[in-house]
Amino acid sequence: MTETRNPIPPFTAETAARKVQAAEDAWNTRDPEKVAQAYSVDTVWRNRDQTITGRDQVIAFLTDKWDRELGYQLRKNLWAFTDDQIAVRFQYEWHDHDGQWWRSYGNELWRFDAHGYMTHREASINDRPISQEERRVTPGQGELPTW
Repeated sequence: MTETRNPIPPFTAETAARKVQAAEDAWNTRDPEKVAQAYSVDTVWRNRDQTITGRDQVIAFLTDKWDRELGYQLRKNLWAFTDDQIAVRFQYEWHDHDGQWWRSYGNELWRFDAHGYMTHREASINDRPISQEERRVTPGQGELPTW
């Protein structure tokens, strides 16, 4: 039997916003095992130029990501939703091993099963070098700038 991962579809504005905040909170732990538990065992991701299938690949992907993206801080905002899908916009900031800071911008489309696990994730992401003084992403802190 599959455990339920609340909130579950069909989504309302309130439950979609809770799902987005839960995702932000989990990703900001930078714990691949914890993050992967939100996805179905056969989840399929498109992330930039990669296709990732299943929780084991999610864990490997996130482990590599956070080995490269140091000081990672993410903010997500709900953009739109339907019964079993959510669209978000996000920004995150991180620095590489040379100390260069980056801001990564993007949009994600998520689809969920009846138990509340994400079965599909499509992410479009752009990166921009920034100075440490330009940092502005604070997890849990309101709407993201539109520029």
